[in-house]
Amino acid sequence: MAPATAPDGSALDEIGALQHETLGERVTGELRALLVAGRLAPGEKLSLRRVAEALGVSMMPVREAVSRLAADRALEVLPGRAVRVPVLSLDQFRELTRLRLVVEGFAAEEAARKATPSEIARIAAHDADFRKAASADPPDSAGAVAANRDLHFALYEAAGMPSLIEMIERLWLKAGPILNLDMRDEPRRLKGGSAMQAHARLLDALRRRDGAAARSALEDDITAAAAHIEDTGQLSA
Repeated sequence: MAPATAPDGSALDEIGALQHETLGERVTGELRALLVAGRLAPGEKLSLRRVAEALGVSMMPVREAVSRLAADRALEVLPGRAVRVPVLSLDQFRELTRLRLVVEGFAAEEAARKATPSEIARIAAHDADFRKAASADPPDSAGAVAANRDLHFALYEAAGMPSLIEMIERLWLKAGPILNLDMRDEPRRLKGGSAMQAHARLLDALRRRDGAAARSALEDDITAAAAHIEDTGQLSA
């Protein structure tokens, strides 16, 4: 006896569900990338319709993506279904900074032990892009933001621990908007600033396979940026 086949309607429903899931993941990935890269600012409201139009999808996968990101506390759903990027309090930001020092510092230390010459060269290339953008007249703050993000994640990927990358990305979902807003609002701070110095020390440590020095350089980079953000008064008490 030939095996029974599902009615046409059921088969089409399954295809539709698979497509919908793929679109939801795609929208989630796009929004995550914008948050991590600091392309969305703290307190910025999102129009779900504009997101759907920009990505060429329906509202359903956009709502799915927002639900996922809200569960990670990377987005907030306000009364009336408005969606915005969370605004961190001073205490929340300090807690996030402490977590980043522990997790990202560990990643830098591991990267110093494991990074291949090609991975170190990739990190150095991102540093060169950062220096070029930061040293432009006027500074290319958007380019510096992108290069800084690429440098950090190339470093963390060199640690060779995928689960660690997932943890760091979740931290950057919350930290990215305000960290990179800092660079965009204060482009003059980029020229010859603490980030350039920390990156130079980091690369030197990676080339010498000095895990402690790599961790120290990364921690100084995070700490200096956090101190400046606190000084700007952008964080609520």
